[in-house]
Amino acid sequence: MRASRPQPASAKGWGRWAAFVSQRAVWGAIFANLVIALAKFDGYRHTGSAAMFSEGVHSLVDAGNGSLLLVGLRLSRRPADETHPFGYGKELYFWTLIVALLVFALGGGISILEGVLAVRAPELLHGVGWNYAILAVAFVFEGSSLLVALGQFRAGQPPAEAGGQEPSGRPLPANEGGQAKRGEPLSIWSAIHRSKDPSTFTIIFEDSAALVGLTIAFLGLLSHQLFGWESADGVASIAIGVLLMLVALLLVSESRALLVGEGADRATLRRIRQLALADPAVERAGYPMTMYFGPHNVLLTMDIQFGRNLSGTSIEQAVDRVEAAIRKQFPEVRYIYLEVEAVRSVPRGEEITFPTPEEPPPSLE
Repeated sequence: MRASRPQPASAKGWGRWAAFVSQRAVWGAIFANLVIALAKFDGYRHTGSAAMFSEGVHSLVDAGNGSLLLVGLRLSRRPADETHPFGYGKELYFWTLIVALLVFALGGGISILEGVLAVRAPELLHGVGWNYAILAVAFVFEGSSLLVALGQFRAGQPPAEAGGQEPSGRPLPANEGGQAKRGEPLSIWSAIHRSKDPSTFTIIFEDSAALVGLTIAFLGLLSHQLFGWESADGVASIAIGVLLMLVALLLVSESRALLVGEGADRATLRRIRQLALADPAVERAGYPMTMYFGPHNVLLTMDIQFGRNLSGTSIEQAVDRVEAAIRKQFPEVRYIYLEVEAVRSVPRGEEITFPTPEEPPPSLE
């Protein structure tokens, strides 16, 4: 017997709010990057700085990437149909991968090429004060964009789950799966790693890299001006290119995990099983299997064994209670399939061994 229930409207509302938050962060980043790119290219035109040219390419690529993220957001919101019964949420993961490739090839590649040319044939820079002014303005814009992205990212995160216990009564380990202790917010890195919405953490990565890149460009200009190191500008351009490639590889890693079917973290899986076992009608619960089909669209399957003396009506009511309890704490779980059958021989309340990243999930047979 397999039981499934449609997602309640309240859970869908959280996904729509989070999507709106993501779009605001992306639009803010696009506007900031376009303004900054124009200023940087104007600075390059006046001074001939390779580092300034690389920074202009960096900002232009970031603006184009923001547009691609908007395309991914739009396509990912298409409703489910016969060929895509769980929706098109993974479109966003695909377009994030394209963004990462563009950052690597265009942003990183062009910056390194320009830097190599500048090192091989260094030129005396002129009008350096103009560059300093542009870098200062760009730093303000990029910093503001990063603050907006961080604020929208925090606003789009569901409330942190507090602790809990295993079915055996043992408290859940602190910080497992990126989970903070009770009453403590997640660190920004843990929140990014836990997030499944690349439209926000991509902007955070890009804006952070932009601030580091501006600092590198400033140091290159300063070294050229104070110490007469003519190749410093080219070296700075190469360093900016390497930085962009590292950011691209980080984005590829995050996108790959989501595209190949990443599920919920271990702490969430333990909590879901605990919620199921908390229902008085449930005798045993198997290992929860989950998969993200979008930033706020999770599929959950789990084997459940109810009391043998329960009627069909009582089982239906128990299924409703279990699903409601799971969705109340994890609103992103939109599809729940409970397999009502025998599970592996683990008495109710006995400790279950969860797999390490190197081990497969335990058999449910």
